[in-house]
Amino acid sequence: MTVANGNASPKISVVVPVYKVQGYLRACLDSILSQSFGDFEIVVIDDHSPDACGRIIDEYAALDSRVIPVHFEENRGIGKARDAGALKSRGEYILFLDSDDTLGEGALQAIADRLEVTGDPDILLLNHVRTYWNNRVQESAAGELLAGAGTDVFTALERPEFLTMFAVVWNRAYRREFYVGNNFIFTDGIYEDALMVYKTMLTAESIAATDHVCVEYRQRRQGNSMRTPGRKHFGIFEQYARLFEFLDERPHLESVRAMLFERTASHFLFTLAREDRIVPKDRAEFFKLSATHYKRFKPKGFVLPEGSQGVRFQLLERGSYTAYAAVTTAASTRHQVVQRAVKVKTKLGKTAYNRLYRLHLRRPIDENLAVYTAYWNRGVACNPAAIYHKAKELAPNIHGVWIVRPDAVDTIPEGVDYVVANSPRYWEVLARAKYLVNNVNFPNNIVKRPGQVFLQTHHGTPLKEMGIDQQKYPAAAKNMSFAKMLERADKWDLSLTSNQHSTETWERVYPCAFEAVEYGYPRNDVFFRATAEDVARIRGELGIEEGKTAVLYCPTVRDYQKGYVPRIDLERFCRELGPDYVVLVRTHYFYGADPQLKALQERGLIRDVSKYPVVEDLCLASDALITDYSSIMFDYASLDRPIVTYADDWEVYRRARGVYFDILSGEPGETPGATATDEDQLIEVFRSGAWNGAKAAELRAAFRERFVQFDDGNAAERVVRHLFLGQQPSPAVLPLNERTPAPAPATLAKARIPLQPTGERGLIGA
Repeated sequence: MTVANGNASPKISVVVPVYKVQGYLRACLDSILSQSFGDFEIVVIDDHSPDACGRIIDEYAALDSRVIPVHFEENRGIGKARDAGALKSRGEYILFLDSDDTLGEGALQAIADRLEVTGDPDILLLNHVRTYWNNRVQESAAGELLAGAGTDVFTALERPEFLTMFAVVWNRAYRREFYVGNNFIFTDGIYEDALMVYKTMLTAESIAATDHVCVEYRQRRQGNSMRTPGRKHFGIFEQYARLFEFLDERPHLESVRAMLFERTASHFLFTLAREDRIVPKDRAEFFKLSATHYKRFKPKGFVLPEGSQGVRFQLLERGSYTAYAAVTTAASTRHQVVQRAVKVKTKLGKTAYNRLYRLHLRRPIDENLAVYTAYWNRGVACNPAAIYHKAKELAPNIHGVWIVRPDAVDTIPEGVDYVVANSPRYWEVLARAKYLVNNVNFPNNIVKRPGQVFLQTHHGTPLKEMGIDQQKYPAAAKNMSFAKMLERADKWDLSLTSNQHSTETWERVYPCAFEAVEYGYPRNDVFFRATAEDVARIRGELGIEEGKTAVLYCPTVRDYQKGYVPRIDLERFCRELGPDYVVLVRTHYFYGADPQLKALQERGLIRDVSKYPVVEDLCLASDALITDYSSIMFDYASLDRPIVTYADDWEVYRRARGVYFDILSGEPGETPGATATDEDQLIEVFRSGAWNGAKAAELRAAFRERFVQFDDGNAAERVVRHLFLGQQPSPAVLPLNERTPAPAPATLAKARIPLQPTGERGLIGA
């Protein structure tokens, strides 16, 4: 990253207030730091954010001196954060940017160029676009207006049409001397942008514009404070009252009073109509206050707007909420009836919504019932299994029931209560359970009742792009409805993560209203609790002879291929490694039995462990892991044993599926050990000893520091205490250097002389 030059004042200060945006903050900061124009600083204000935002800010500040961190010791609100940022800034111009938005490409250069051409005006108006979770981009309504301004410089009284622009502070750049010199400060509460915009516009002696798209305004599906209903929206009246006090003190602004009054009344009505702002029980009161302020501030000779808006203004002046409600209801009733009918038909028309299920949904929730399932009902496994067993120990009053497919019934351990999917009892337990624990999603036709708690445990750390990020990749997105996917994720209450990377990613790619719980993955507890005897027992069960080095090979599924396609000539690989090695092969669970693997196993060349029920046991039994893009690497890192990345189709996979970082980069925190991109390199990694060399160990240490963040052997206990017992999660996560992974197989403890290379071969990560 570029470093700012000494203490010289930059041209632009980007002020970024930050609160609970950990999933979006990196994108915001990256969009600024990647600008071609480099004469800027970023003043980032952590408004006492309860998530990881403060750590992210400090991380960026350590890498680039242009990032100026400010941390509040208490939450003060976005206005106070912006005020602090403006006072801290040193640039000639101040640009406010919300921390879930991003700068457009070339934005700062376009701003600097237009400032130079227009002689450094007090305010430069900027263009923007709205971006949506489904990748839709909507142009701003002000595009033509901004383009028409060209390089003109004007005041708001000369060009009052610019007062009709979207009234937010982030679509304009302020000359710092003008802004600070006039002592502009934000008022408390929301809708503070409108007051600031009108006051600064009406004070400025020079205004210019650019139609370059400078800001990408993210339309968050969940989490936007403006889209959270409540009494705070009544603050709009105080903000506009302050605007008219400002106008009263400045008679020379009388010519724009009628325009600003119309915008005020329109804003009242717009806010009233939004169900995500004013709840039904408050609408009559909000309307009454709107009518009061309408009468109070209406200018003499005000001319009503034409059409339906003029009718609504008349009703507002009359103060008749009954008449207003009748008019607005009549306009929307037909559309709402159609939409509701479709929704009800969709829900109740499914075969699952039979009379029995609807009956159970009317019965009381069983406060001591928990439903578990994993991998689309494949059996007792993964994080839900670890939570289930810990709950039996710490919360024995909670009765756990597993959902399984018919073909998985024989795998259920003795003593575990279960129901078969779609059986009569299946509908009963799903309707009545207080707790729902799953590492994927429940089907669309399952109702999440008020009072139920859904813990989404996930089943891996994301390297490949997930959620709505997959929209860019046709191979991954085929036959997927992202709207339905988000409806399923809307049911999550808690999202379990094992590292900060996962927390940030899930929040961004599943934009829903869940709470992240950073307790670690319960399935990985065994990696810190297993003994040397456990490791020896598992190796014995797998038939791994004493003294042999066991290599676990776990390739992941390819979205761009059908069926299992071997990436390695396993016969050659085993022959080259020699008799001191045994290779355990585990294909992805999406694939069925592979005849080639069966033949190799019958010849004694490999162990096909694809159907072995507990993958954690395989990890414990092995000396090293070979994988490509599978999330097993993040779990295996808990063991602090060698990980070899074999990615022969890296470019194809990256383009077809998308990844969050370059696993082959060799950068600490990205690459977990030695790497290879073809079969010869992979063999050389083992023959040379690079798989277990010093360089691999250094990379593995950095990888563990980043991704083995909350896994310490106590994750299941923290989850159970939070979810079932309502307690503060304990014990606290141990520091990484105080955690003791399960003992490695005895072969790792012995000194080994690497096999001599058989010839010149390329080697990555040696």
